[in-house]
Amino acid sequence: IIHSSVPIGKDASENVEKERIGKIKEFSYVIENHGELAEKLNLADFTISAETSGNGFYYLKGDLALLNQALIRFGIETMAKKDFLYVETPLMIRKEILSGVYSHDEIQQMSYKIDGEDLYLIATSEHPLIGMFIGKTLTSKNLPVKQTSYSMCFRKEIGSHGIDEKGIYRTHQFNKQE
Repeated sequence: IIHSSVPIGKDASENVEKERIGKIKEFSYVIENHGELAEKLNLADFTISAETSGNGFYYLKGDLALLNQALIRFGIETMAKKDFLYVETPLMIRKEILSGVYSHDEIQQMSYKIDGEDLYLIATSEHPLIGMFIGKTLTSKNLPVKQTSYSMCFRKEIGSHGIDEKGIYRTHQFNKQE
């Protein structure tokens, strides 16, 4: 909810600058985004991944790929130290489970369907974690349920801003620690 004093514009061109604090730094070189830097340093490849899989995918390489795995491991270990049970979930899920968390339209817009199967690639490990409890009654002595999970996630991201740009944001496949 936006405060009534905030002017509403139709787009960024109508944003009103109320105050500027500090001096904007000027650089003597061209500022590159994360995708450009990663490619320049041979740590990622968006061109070959687009040829291999289409837009919205990437190859991570070398130290960046190792850093990615280290961060995933750090997240898993941090949650396990806080007494969360680590669970590796299936990467595919039945529509019945998805229907409990998304509308039909959301499933169609976001989820990749496996042809000839009642299965979809997961958009987050939350959904198969929820699936573990479908049709079950939890008593107060079983609560709280403390689980954590890491998974690859897959989303169509139809209409999402940036899907055609090089980078690791708004991609069809990504890592997620829950």
